[in-house]
Amino acid sequence: MKRLRLLLLVIALVGALCVYYYYAQSAVRIETIELRSALVGKSLPYSVVLPPGYGLFTSRATRYSVVYFLHGWGGRYDSWLKSTSLARYAAEHQLIVVTPEGANGWWTDGASGASDKFESYILQELIPEVDRRFRTIANRRGRGVAGLSMGGYGALKFGFKHPDVFALAASTSGALDAAARTDDDYSIMQTFGEPSSVTRAENDLVRLAREYPEARRGLLPYLYFDCGEKDPWFNVNRDFAALLTERGIPHEYRQIPGDHIWPYWDRQAREIVRLASDILAPPED
Repeated sequence: MKRLRLLLLVIALVGALCVYYYYAQSAVRIETIELRSALVGKSLPYSVVLPPGYGLFTSRATRYSVVYFLHGWGGRYDSWLKSTSLARYAAEHQLIVVTPEGANGWWTDGASGASDKFESYILQELIPEVDRRFRTIANRRGRGVAGLSMGGYGALKFGFKHPDVFALAASTSGALDAAARTDDDYSIMQTFGEPSSVTRAENDLVRLAREYPEARRGLLPYLYFDCGEKDPWFNVNRDFAALLTERGIPHEYRQIPGDHIWPYWDRQAREIVRLASDILAPPED
């Protein structure tokens, strides 16, 4: 009888370990880190979604591709994770997802030249930090950038300005005309300056696409963008797609029923993660 009870106890323990193993392998881990930025002049938080099993049962030598998800105007580093199921979607793929803080700086080095260097922050501080801290595929083929609204503009702009850094640039509901707007919006004027400023010219996405050298088109990342048909930026996105077609620049554009709201971005987050899994390098040892 004692042997039977001992055997049953062993079976129960093995079963419990199997259940733990299953859930540990299936779960994502989210870490939030404060990074002191010399370029922006303050600490900026970012969150990292690590793939299932990272650091537990997978090889300690396995490296993963990374997708940087940029938030929109008025958002924060945690907006994607709080308002969508991005972490759950990431769990369906072997990717690392990073959600950085960009304040309302339009992911641009502002015209003031002071401490609003959010483009340089991403390229010179955040990406090297993530590559040092986590097991990433630390080159172009393992790196993508995506975003919504302000972040969608930032993602496609990074794709055109830094094609050597990213293999995928994706936008949903992108405010693609940001640097060309001449209204009196405070964040626009603070970031891009007067209509004739050099900052506007250097960050005007339409100009970047129109003037992109034909001989370098093959070096661009995979360009994906979508927009809801009731979105305020629908015409801007449609016109940008027409420009890319006219210029012979490969891209994927989708116009979908929807508005400038979180339920739309939640659906598209899943699609962008799936696309990133297809485009970027698979995990490697």
